[in-house]
Amino acid sequence: MTLSDPISSSDSKSQWDSLLANLGTWQGSFSRFSPAGILQDETSSQVTLEGVNDNRTIRQTIQQFSSQTGEIISDKVLEYSTLGRSILLFETGEFSQGSIQFSPFSEFGAELGLMQGDRRLRLVQLFDKESQLSSLTLIRERRQKSPVATLAERPPLTVDQLLGTWHGEAVTIYPDWRSPDRYATTLSVQREGDRLVQQLTTPEMSFTSTAAIEGCVLKFEQGRYPVQVVLLPDGASSNTPIVIPRGQPFFLEVGWLVAAGLRQRMIRRYDAQGGWISLTLVTERLVTERLVTDQKSQ
Repeated sequence: MTLSDPISSSDSKSQWDSLLANLGTWQGSFSRFSPAGILQDETSSQVTLEGVNDNRTIRQTIQQFSSQTGEIISDKVLEYSTLGRSILLFETGEFSQGSIQFSPFSEFGAELGLMQGDRRLRLVQLFDKESQLSSLTLIRERRQKSPVATLAERPPLTVDQLLGTWHGEAVTIYPDWRSPDRYATTLSVQREGDRLVQQLTTPEMSFTSTAAIEGCVLKFEQGRYPVQVVLLPDGASSNTPIVIPRGQPFFLEVGWLVAAGLRQRMIRRYDAQGGWISLTLVTERLVTERLVTDQKSQ
């Protein structure tokens, strides 16, 4: 959430109103993972978004604490009254901010933030100057007024939790402020031995992809460029290219299994020239039992 390149008019007001859904004190943790899903470090955190001047200005305080002593190791205060063009928000407060243009030989990345009531899950996906995925930072938070947080107790997402058929409702919004698109989706996921097979269907397309299951990483390598999904704590998942492709469209995605049978996904899409073109929020529910094929028994 930055002050650069402010948006204007009624679009700005609508976006600002959506931002206000994030007001409050959020307690949680910042967990940094390697591209292979290995935990590198973790710190406790408290992020406060406070409305001042009749909510025309937001004061954001970001604090991180030592895991050994509990002392504050980082304390940052930001104030802003406009939003930059690198961020878009949905009506219920979910948002994404990040690079609006991919360029070779420069760092690139984005934050994708999901919210359910007084819970938030944010994921920062960063790529180095060689366009390779370099780190994932998972931020799990509860608003202070909610019950005592149990943020670290939910285990990592598993393949079995994804299996079955999911029916979803998608909303796509755009940086150029055209009207949102709303449509239904169907995602079918099944396991065949050590491979995962999924089919995604929307009103405009249908495609099937297959991934090798390697621990907490799902590797999709049969497409135009390699993509990997990393299964993370608290029901989270990260879906990115391993290397940002040049001259091809690509996307960044975060997933969150909010509860059994209820999942959200957010997708930030870029075109073949590396420009940010859309942001999609999918809320999907499991409608069939999981499908598992044990190839060894066949």
